[in-house]
Amino acid sequence: MLVWFVVMYLAVTVGIGLYASTRVKNAKDFASAGGSMPLPVVTAMVFATWFGSEAVLGIPSTFLEEGFAGIIEDPFGSFGCLMLVGVLFARRLYRMNLLTIGDFFRNRYGNTVEGITSVVIILSYLGWIAAQMTALGVVFNVLSEGSITTTQGTLIGAVIVLVYTLCGGMLSVAFTDFLQMSVIVGGLIYLVYLVSGMAGGFDVVVAKAASENKLSFIHDTSPKGIVAFIGAAVTMMLGSIPQQDVYQRVMSAKNEDVAVKGSILGACMYLTFCMLPIFLASAAALIDPEMVKAQLGIDPQMVLPRLILDKTPLFAQIMFFGALLSAIMSTASGTLMAPSVTFTENVLKHFMPKMTDRQFIKAMRIAIVVAAVSTTAFALYSDASIYEMVGNAYKVTLVAAVVPLFAGLFWQRATTQGALTSMLLGAATWIPLELTLTDDAFWPPQLAGLLMSLLGMVLGSLLPQIIGDYRQAGAPAQVAGHTPPQTQAG
Repeated sequence: MLVWFVVMYLAVTVGIGLYASTRVKNAKDFASAGGSMPLPVVTAMVFATWFGSEAVLGIPSTFLEEGFAGIIEDPFGSFGCLMLVGVLFARRLYRMNLLTIGDFFRNRYGNTVEGITSVVIILSYLGWIAAQMTALGVVFNVLSEGSITTTQGTLIGAVIVLVYTLCGGMLSVAFTDFLQMSVIVGGLIYLVYLVSGMAGGFDVVVAKAASENKLSFIHDTSPKGIVAFIGAAVTMMLGSIPQQDVYQRVMSAKNEDVAVKGSILGACMYLTFCMLPIFLASAAALIDPEMVKAQLGIDPQMVLPRLILDKTPLFAQIMFFGALLSAIMSTASGTLMAPSVTFTENVLKHFMPKMTDRQFIKAMRIAIVVAAVSTTAFALYSDASIYEMVGNAYKVTLVAAVVPLFAGLFWQRATTQGALTSMLLGAATWIPLELTLTDDAFWPPQLAGLLMSLLGMVLGSLLPQIIGDYRQAGAPAQVAGHTPPQTQAG
């Protein structure tokens, strides 16, 4: 029955995507849902896109091993990102009426910066989408009791997500996200109610986590520990801001007020509902400690699926896997759209500037297929955990795109030279540190890269201006108390 429910749910999701395809009239409909979505739908899109496999499988398993201190990047960094977008960025970006975040870089700094940042943004999605594909493989493997391998499950899941995303674009994402958010919210609330009773009560679960010091945000208060904490916090808090999926949700709103409120409400919902899988995993340690201990040694991401399959009735299993599939598919579809739209608008368009609207949509669909194939291949060959894939995805944008975006919006003296220097110094610092990282390293590579990126923006923007002003004013002859040396005639 559980398998049949999953099959029916997937069929409904694909059906919604096919229906959405009938509503696509132009490229703006396909890329940003026509900029017509009301507040409930925008909120659902923000929440459902961010609430992915890492929220249900990755974050809880990491919490069991490291507590809150191990999940600073996500969900707390992600919550900070969405709040910053709502408070500082949504209104400004919405008023620009651009198709992609890459368009902002082109208008502010020129084509070269646009091209580089667009490639950086596209690459950053590799890990995030791959994490969702990996999770789909895990789910199908568990549901089939091993009849479907993880590899086969990954391929099946990728095809399903690809089909409905390919048909309706951002409109299908908007329609399915609303359904999927409803399933996630209803399923997790029911499961918390059920599992809480099995574990002895809400207060018992929280007390056990507190007694194990898992509710502390930082364990090491040494300078190295504090720097590590900051590095983890800013990775997703700032690195997720210059992303096309964030910008698409802003631009899908019917007005700028909806864009702002949708981002803030989505942020609050995300943090709140990320706590529920954490609670379920903590309760599992009380309900079946032997199973939890065994899974932590084998695959921590399987703690929740095993708890639900072994200890709960069929309806609870349906609710859990419905919520899990909703979380994964909503994130996968939204993140497949983002790099595809960015590539078509900010890379391909420079080589094919006279594309018609119809050709533009066709190019986006081809890019979606390429993105699906490449990220699925990465998922199959990577040995990183879901949580690690998602966390690593944002380091590249943190060191190469965050500072140019902030400076471009809030610092009038930012220049193209500053943006290029910022990206160069940030990447040149981060890459070697990341490749040679050891446990003894003081600086997290991504934090060092961010600081050097900031230095590059300041030096690259101000130095040419200072030197130009200095030369124009004839500075050597103007210095007080200084008389230029005189030469004797003859």
